Amino acid sequence: MFDFADKTVLVTGGGAGIGRATVDAFGRAGASVVVVEIDADRAESTRVALKSAGVESLIVIGDVTDAGVVADLAAQIEARFSGLDILVNNVGDFLMLAKPFETLSDDEIERLYATNLRQVFSVTKAMIPLLRRNGAGSSIVSVSSIEGYRGIPNCAVYAACKAALTGFTKSLALELGPVGIRINLIAPETTDTPQVPVSLMIPPEYRDNVKRWTPLGRFGTGEDMAGGILFLASPHAAWVTGTTLHVDGGALAAAGWYRDANDVWTNMPVTTGNGLNL
Repeated sequence: MFDFADKTVLVTGGGAGIGRATVDAFGRAGASVVVVEIDADRAESTRVALKSAGVESLIVIGDVTDAGVVADLAAQIEARFSGLDILVNNVGDFLMLAKPFETLSDDEIERLYATNLRQVFSVTKAMIPLLRRNGAGSSIVSVSSIEGYRGIPNCAVYAACKAALTGFTKSLALELGPVGIRINLIAPETTDTPQVPVSLMIPPEYRDNVKRWTPLGRFGTGEDMAGGILFLASPHAAWVTGTTLHVDGGALAAAGWYRDANDVWTNMPVTTGNGLNL
């Protein structure tokens, strides 16, 4: 369905979860893949897997919140591939500091901002010259979140950063549209990944309820998100820019509605008394 032969793709945080699923999907579609990953073991696992699959790759170990790492990454891509066709801004983390806003220190707020928004600015700015070099048809896809479109308790700064990505994407799409570079987002709902093993976090006696919590009846997978990313980066979306693809099983449309144990739609959750929605 997707053909990215002769294309070079950069995926930030490409060693696990949504990032790794995206790396694997682009590799299967014929792309050369650049991965920047903070965890050395994940980086090595990704390198081995791509080599085994015959995918040309460049694996860089580093933290994209570090300006020096980003500059070196751009230099390595230029030296190895001359230019870049697709940038996937995947890095983000809502679990790193999940607590009431008033309890966050200034340093913690800065960490959340650096991880969930500032690095998107710095990586994107560094890669735009390489995208321009490869010309019209180049694309940027960033990973936002459903939490940028609704509230989430104890993650106010994270949600603010994800909401800001929408304005950034719309505005940059206008700036770069005239040179044929498209800018889009995906906004996932809860996705079952090694970083957020949500299926394992649900007590066994409540797992039957998962099928009623979203309209499509399950948590998302890394592959679901990769499919949205590849679509937006592909010629199938050649006239799509400045927009968000909600890959969320219908959760945003449901807006708090779910099916109860009798399959009746309700917006009145039942709890165990310890805060666990049943």
